[in-house]
Amino acid sequence: MSNNRVVWLSASDPPDAFPPVEAALREPDGLLAAGGDLSTERLLCAYRRGIFPWYDDAQPVLWWSPNPRCVFRQGDFHVSRRLRRYLRQSSAEVRFNTSFGEVIDACAAPRVAECGTWITAEMIDAYAQLHRDGWAHSIEIWQDQVLVGGLYGLAIGRAFFGESMFSTDANASKMALLAISRMMDGNEFSMLDCQLVSRHLVSLGASIIPRHEFVAILAPLCSPATRFENWPSDPISVHDLLPG
Repeated sequence: MSNNRVVWLSASDPPDAFPPVEAALREPDGLLAAGGDLSTERLLCAYRRGIFPWYDDAQPVLWWSPNPRCVFRQGDFHVSRRLRRYLRQSSAEVRFNTSFGEVIDACAAPRVAECGTWITAEMIDAYAQLHRDGWAHSIEIWQDQVLVGGLYGLAIGRAFFGESMFSTDANASKMALLAISRMMDGNEFSMLDCQLVSRHLVSLGASIIPRHEFVAILAPLCSPATRFENWPSDPISVHDLLPG
C-alpha cells in the first residue's frame, strides 16, 4: 500500500504516531511523513519501525522508510584480499564511544561534489542526546592519535542502525564497518541497517531486502528495546579485526 500524500506530524503528537511504512511514497522513494520533532522518544519509536529522519535546513523534519533496504547480517562483511593486506600493514586502531562529537561533526562536514549536509545542527543535538542516553554510539578509527574515520548510529536491542560514516584516510570507513561487523559477530547483534542501497556496500557483502521483510525481521530484534553496553573500553588494533 502507498498513497500520494505525506502525513504531517505535530510536535504534540505521540512519539509513535507514524503511519504504516507501507504508506510511504514510491517517488521520492520511502518518504512517509513530515514534521514532529527529534525527541529521543520519537526517534526510538521511528527506528524500531524501520523509519529514520533525513532532511536539510530548508525543510521540515522528513521521515523515510525506503524500499528496498540495505543491511549486513552476522558474518556478511567481505574482507577482500586487498583490504586484508592493508590491515596487516596498518598501525591504526579502533576505539568506541571516545569521540562521538568529533565523529558526527566529521560526518556532517561538506563532501566533495555535495552541497551542504543533511546532518543539521538540530540533528547533531538530537543524536548527541541519544549518545548521552546510551542509545547512539561511535566507532572510530585512529591513526597516530588522529581520528581518520568512523561511523555513528543507534543500537536498539539486537539491531544497529548506521547513520553516517566518514574517512580522511584510505580504507578507514571500511575498517569502521568491519569493526561494527565484528561486534555483531561477537555479541547478539543480528543486523546492521545501512538504510539506502549503494554499490559500495553491496561489494562489501551487504544484502538488499524488501522493506516488508526488513520490518518483519526488525520487530523482534528491537523487542525489548534495550541499550547495548558491551563496547570494548580499550583500543583494538585493526590487525585483530581480521578473521582467524
